[in-house]
Amino acid sequence: MSSIPVEDLTPKQIVAELDRYIVGQAAAKRAVAIALRNRYRRQRLPKEQQEDIIPKNILMIGPTGVGKTEIARRLALLAKAPFLKVEATKFTEVGYVGRDVESMIRDLVAVAYRIVEAEKTAEMRPKAEERAIERILDILVGSERSRRQPWSFPPISLPEDEPEEEEPDEEYRAALRRRREKVREQILSGARDDEQIEIEVEESSSPFVQIFSPHGLEEMGLDIASQLGGLGRATKRSVTVGEAKEILTQEEARKLIDSASVAKEAIVRTEQTGIIFLDELDKIAGREGGAGPDVSREGVQRDLLPIIEGSTVATKYGTVRTDHILFIGAGAFHVSKPSDLIPELQGRLPIRVELEDLGEKDLRRILSEPKNALTKQYQALLAADGVNLEFTDEALDAIAHLAHTVNSRAENIGARRLMTVMEKLLEDVMFDAPDTEARTIRITPEYVHEKLADLVEDIDLSKYIL
Repeated sequence: MSSIPVEDLTPKQIVAELDRYIVGQAAAKRAVAIALRNRYRRQRLPKEQQEDIIPKNILMIGPTGVGKTEIARRLALLAKAPFLKVEATKFTEVGYVGRDVESMIRDLVAVAYRIVEAEKTAEMRPKAEERAIERILDILVGSERSRRQPWSFPPISLPEDEPEEEEPDEEYRAALRRRREKVREQILSGARDDEQIEIEVEESSSPFVQIFSPHGLEEMGLDIASQLGGLGRATKRSVTVGEAKEILTQEEARKLIDSASVAKEAIVRTEQTGIIFLDELDKIAGREGGAGPDVSREGVQRDLLPIIEGSTVATKYGTVRTDHILFIGAGAFHVSKPSDLIPELQGRLPIRVELEDLGEKDLRRILSEPKNALTKQYQALLAADGVNLEFTDEALDAIAHLAHTVNSRAENIGARRLMTVMEKLLEDVMFDAPDTEARTIRITPEYVHEKLADLVEDIDLSKYIL
């Protein structure tokens, strides 16, 4: 992602960032870029005006595998915003077995909490590392509070007539400080990373219990340790000094972080920058009159409505207002149509974007152009075994052609078809790579046809294998 702060990115620059990962779909990229920029514009307005401006939620319409989820996910990464993808089909109308719609807000806050906690941990890491090394020094050398010295070091001479119970004298302290500084340098340089020591670690477990709320069966986390003032069960572990540095640094960082302020910041992030990608919206499109498994479809839509239009949801981190969360709905809408959604829900998804089917040229570009292209992923994987994987341009043309052919004959799953085709194509290469004598493997169109042509021509086989 760009090093430019997201608030300085114009819609054109946001689209350019998305272009690095997603091929085509210009209309969808423009829509989400405008939505992201509008958030920044809103933040610059006076407080009273900010409350009046609500996000323009988006409905993406298009078949599977054309980039709907990837656009939303990359947008959230670009904005460093809490992001949650959820399938509308997992929810049921109140009164039926299943999760209630408010659970997605609770999940989104949990995501925001982890983001803020990670940021705070990174801020506190230098101080936490210092504390961790002090604890390791206490184990290896001892401290001024205790004259107990590890067996691995020669004893520091003390006056014979000095009682053990008395405070250490200045000579002892000076010798101890010199010893600690010497060992500190060894720890920082990594010279003692492989040495085994025994550390004491607090394990504050936060058990999850299921409770039956008015909205259904929900899983609630009870942070018992924090309620009891941070009490935790201390356990002893035998680890290397290198492992101890990381374990104790994480523990000390958690002690330095104020969980209440993290929760408060997480709620603000959720309310102001949260993005929820609501997939498979077409599966709950429908009006009353259904029976069996479809009976609650309109009920789910009506339950979603107050969340999308703005309500207050209670979470274990505090209450969250959903007024300014950006909702991106998505669905193939092959059987149903957006107009099959209840009118109120249609009105809460005012921006409609239709994503295009991927043609053979699009599949060819997807194979090599994006920063995380499939070919680059396989090359990186095989490089770990010392194998250099090469694709000729003609081979990539052949792969794209075969993937498009299978999509047209069987179910069209868009770019995801490339994953199955590539996996089948390189199955033997991936299996033999650690043992092969060839350090460079070149994929040619002849190799592609040898491995895949028969599968593609046999419609029954391609449906099952590709």
